[in-house]
Amino acid sequence: MPFTPLHMGPALVIKAAGGRHFSVLVFGIAQVAMDIEPLLGIIRGWPVLHGWTHTYLGATLIGIAVFLLAPPLCQWLLRHWNRELEYHRLHWLRSREPITRSAAAAGAFIGTYSHVLFDGIMHADLLPLRPWSADHVLLGLLSIDALYWACLGSGVLGVAIWLALGYAHQKR
Repeated sequence: MPFTPLHMGPALVIKAAGGRHFSVLVFGIAQVAMDIEPLLGIIRGWPVLHGWTHTYLGATLIGIAVFLLAPPLCQWLLRHWNRELEYHRLHWLRSREPITRSAAAAGAFIGTYSHVLFDGIMHADLLPLRPWSADHVLLGLLSIDALYWACLGSGVLGVAIWLALGYAHQKR
């Protein structure tokens, strides 16, 4: 996808459904980590932008790195987020749980694997099963417009559910 934030739409629905068992922050870091290779490719003029990092093998390795490195950064971000919410009297939006190892693992690996899935649908230079297969197994499974709308729609749905759950929790 040309914009990594579009990947966040499905993550918001997963967060709404999974709650403390899924870290949307770790997922977001996984998205950024996945797109470092294409960014370097754009800057350096590489003919293939979606190389080894956009395979399921590469996604596994990046997922492991994100799982190990992202939680301390995410905990810092959550503390800052919670302080800002308290200051603005939006305490009902606070994150109450620390990021567990299982939530970090879910965020990291769902993040990297879904990134390969979504990018594989639209990018011809992406070979998700390499080194075992050079087939474009995902290319064109959906139209690009359908993929964009699915990501945007799931993002809107996820935010709506998150806000509704936060508001309902405040009323209790």
